[in-house]
Amino acid sequence: MAWRSQRNHEEVAALGASIARQAAASMAGLLDARDMTRTDLAAAMGVSTGRVSQILSGDENLTVRSLAAAALALQAHVEIRFHETPSVGQGTRSDAGDPSFGPASPVFPFAH
Repeated sequence: MAWRSQRNHEEVAALGASIARQAAASMAGLLDARDMTRTDLAAAMGVSTGRVSQILSGDENLTVRSLAAAALALQAHVEIRFHETPSVGQGTRSDAGDPSFGPASPVFPFAH
């Protein structure tokens, strides 16, 4: 596959971990904003509190189905967007003025 020749395993793992941490932070923020506990989220998702803790740890390799289950339980919207990576020295990302995006982080916001 072409992507394998362009990105090595460590880069893919690092980016995947970064996306998982961003998703976990978004979910944790929504939990806090809605005064929900991990137990509340687990009940709404139909999973154990331990599973929710795994998801919120940011170390979990999340599936799209896991994200969908969390979004439904939180009554949230999930948005996944891909953007061109700017070259070093070029301008900023096109979404730089959007507060829902972190600085130089993969785009993976949860919005309610």
